[in-house]
Order: sequence, then structure tokens, then C-alpha cells
Amino acid sequence: MTSRHQAWIRERSALGAAVLLVAAVATSAARAEPVRAVVELFTSQGCGACRTAEPILRDLSRQPGVIALTLPVTYWDYLGWKDTLASRPLTERQRAYARGRGGRQVFTPQAVVDGSGVAVGSDRVALDRLMRDGVQQDGLPIAVHGEARGDRIRVEIGAAPDAKTQARGEVWLVPVLRRRAVAIQSGENGGRTATYVNVVRGLQHLGHWGGQPLSFDVPGTQAEIADADSWVVLLQGGADTRPGRILGAAKGPGL
Repeated sequence: MTSRHQAWIRERSALGAAVLLVAAVATSAARAEPVRAVVELFTSQGCGACRTAEPILRDLSRQPGVIALTLPVTYWDYLGWKDTLASRPLTERQRAYARGRGGRQVFTPQAVVDGSGVAVGSDRVALDRLMRDGVQQDGLPIAVHGEARGDRIRVEIGAAPDAKTQARGEVWLVPVLRRRAVAIQSGENGGRTATYVNVVRGLQHLGHWGGQPLSFDVPGTQAEIADADSWVVLLQGGADTRPGRILGAAKGPGL
């Protein structure tokens, strides 16, 4: 091997290492970006109108500062196809949001932004406006951090920004399935394959937050519900029967 060839190999190796370093820094920065919005899409495999909302949620899920969640509901199961990912707790969560607004009406595709703003899930303009308005109104004011440490999950909740203000909330660990393609065989979407991202597989209550810094050391098994392969952490005001504004959130591995 000539000295010129050796020098060329060293240059290529150095260039490759630099590219990997830049990619690692960019990935780390993206993961470190604070969550500025949480979008919950209530949907169903039996809902023909929901197909236009799915690509929007997929796009939102790729934004570093956004947590975009799919919550499949059960109330359209009678239409000829039973949703293979739906669960009653998610249906009840949507109904609880409706009760919090003083009504009963639920529909799909429905998006709830930061636990308070509501829009049709296929209306990208309305979703962007709700997220933008949320950021202008202090966004998610409480710092939330979640980290996988071996077979444990460490969750840290910050303090309320104003000690004089009474602040309360509930801390939730939300197991999610990052991606799932479903071949729907009958009903309004019969013959179609739908691709879902960040599908909620459960809602695990960790505890109550009263405005002071708080931490949890959680067994990783609490996030291993059904086929979940990651998780998010939500700090949410209100109560289980009437969830309120989301005050802070954090992404788990791979999100």
C-alpha cells in the first residue's frame, strides 16, 4: 500500500467520523428539544373520514417539539369492523374531555391539543393554529423529563413557575406502539391498509403533583403493555373524569 493510499484512507476515515459526530449531535439536540405541544388524535379503523387525518399525525410525529399520539376508540366497532387497537379507556378519555367542555359529543377524527384545544383531526390549518396559540400562551409551563435507565424509567417533574399560584396535576406514563400497519378487511375502510404512529396502549397513573419538584423511579414493565415499544410522560391538570390542560410532557426512546 502506497503512502498516498494510506493518506487517502485516513482522510476518508476522518470524514466518516466527522459525519457520524454531526449526526449524533443533531439527533441529541432534537431529542433534547423541549416538548411544545401534545396532539391526541381520537380515531378508528372503522371510520372512513379518519384516513385523511392519519398522514397529518404522522407528519406531526416527526417534529422534535411535538408529541403526536393515536388513540383508537371503540364506538364505531359495530360498523362492520372491530378496531384491533382500540380500548375502552381511550374511548372514556375522549368522553371525559367532552364532559370537561360541558358536552357529550364525541367524533372521529377528533384532535385535542394540549388537553384543551379541539379540532377536526384532518384540519391541519386548525391544528397548527392551536399549537401556535398554545406556544404564545406559555405552552407547556412545567419541565418534565423521562429517561430509560436499564430496566427502570426515571421521571422528573419540575416546580410550578409561580410558587404563589396553586398548581396541581396528575402524572401519567403512557405506553405507546411507535408504528403499526393494519390491513382492514371490512367496513368503511375495507381493503385498505392503515398505518398508525404512536398508538396509545395504556394509561398508567404514577401519582399526584402539587406544584413542587417530584420524581418517580418506575419499573420498565409498567410501559410494557400489549405491544408497546416506547412511552411518553404527561403532566395533566384536572382529574381522570375530567382531564384538563396538559402542563408538561416528555418523549421516551425512539420518539
